[in-house]
Amino acid sequence: MNQDMLEYTDLPQYIPMVYAISFLHTVVQERRKFGPLGWNIPYEFNSADWLASCMFVQNHLDEIDPKRGISWTTVRYMIGEVQYGGRVTDDYDKRLLNTFAQVWFHENMFQDDFQFYKGYKIIRFKNVTDYLETIDKFSTTDPPQAYGLHSNADITYQTNTTTTMLYTIMSIQPKESGSGGGETRESVVMRLSNDMLSKLPNNYDPYEVKERLKLMGILNPLNIFLRQEIDRMQKVLVIVRQTLRDLLLAIEGTIIMSENLRDALDSIYDALVPHLWKKSSWDSSTLGFWFTELLERNEQFRSWCFVAKPPAFWMTGFFNPQGFLTAMRQEIARAHKGWALDQCTLHNEVTKNSREEIKTGPPEGVYVYGLYLDGAGWDRRHSRLGESINKVLYTLLPVVHIYAINTTAPKDPKLYTCPVYKKSRRTDLNYITPLWLDSIKPPEHWVLRGVALLCDIK
Repeated sequence: MNQDMLEYTDLPQYIPMVYAISFLHTVVQERRKFGPLGWNIPYEFNSADWLASCMFVQNHLDEIDPKRGISWTTVRYMIGEVQYGGRVTDDYDKRLLNTFAQVWFHENMFQDDFQFYKGYKIIRFKNVTDYLETIDKFSTTDPPQAYGLHSNADITYQTNTTTTMLYTIMSIQPKESGSGGGETRESVVMRLSNDMLSKLPNNYDPYEVKERLKLMGILNPLNIFLRQEIDRMQKVLVIVRQTLRDLLLAIEGTIIMSENLRDALDSIYDALVPHLWKKSSWDSSTLGFWFTELLERNEQFRSWCFVAKPPAFWMTGFFNPQGFLTAMRQEIARAHKGWALDQCTLHNEVTKNSREEIKTGPPEGVYVYGLYLDGAGWDRRHSRLGESINKVLYTLLPVVHIYAINTTAPKDPKLYTCPVYKKSRRTDLNYITPLWLDSIKPPEHWVLRGVALLCDIK
């Protein structure tokens, strides 16, 4: 920004609009430090985006019709979809950017009492030096609320920074065995491997599974899904058992230590998931969490296959949760004569019950538990979104009833469309489905908060 640019036009709308674009530029940059709460994907916004937006405002004001005034629809579209939105590839990030454009760029921004957040007003000066002097007096740190986030976002930022630092320290530790006293790396890994082998569930008997599914109805969509999940779990069990056995033999010197076994040894010692296991299973921050999840997933599949269909499902425990919801839609479409699968859309209702209170399944659809709200709290009494409790980062949602309805009509615009992700890393690979949550506040408030549902918070 130079003096010539500041004096480009005498129109009173010019400086507030350029200031708002500048404020938006700082917000989109700063939100990156909050990880997935800020942006699902950390985009490389730069000064070219800011300059292009300012030049668009100049051109738009040059051609403005005094009677009609500013075309806010055009301004919002150019900022949210073209200038800044041109870099954005994630649909929910695009929604966030368009929401910023919607809540900040309107006729009220020219009023003296307009604020981006408490204490963040539009400053109007004629000289660049006045701006620089005023900006120097600003606080060096801003509260997360200035970026649209909850104050808890600061805890998330500090936790992520600390985790990254500790991981870096751990990764540069020497890998070779020391000559000092105490347990060697190999003996630690051997002990852990034996412990995991003793707890590892038995492989599934394909004949036994097939016979059981025949009794349950082998062509039922949810039973077909169960068969696919068991096949995937079988592969994981085989790989884990084989790796651990080979690793014990390699430590004893019976077989050669291959690259995969070396990676497994280093990872198990550092309490991380070996690359080979992660490749054929799921992501997890530590080996302990991963192995516990393996046992819990297996327990759900065995119970469903050999005991009875569970009244409520732990969606975190599925390899393909989208397939689970599609199978449920298929089941409902088949139950209703004349319903077409492509006309059936998902809908949901958050119950007031915990998992333990659910004794029988719903007449139609499925009960799902184990979803955590990130960026917001939950008002159990009124079954709606509320602000997070201070220092409580995640809130467990009660059991959710997910079902299908025979309509493609849009949902109630007052409901917040909340994305559901498998893990805390909010990428397309982890995305499952949207759920619709009730709220007193407008949905835009929760969009700026970065609210999402996570299946796993470890």
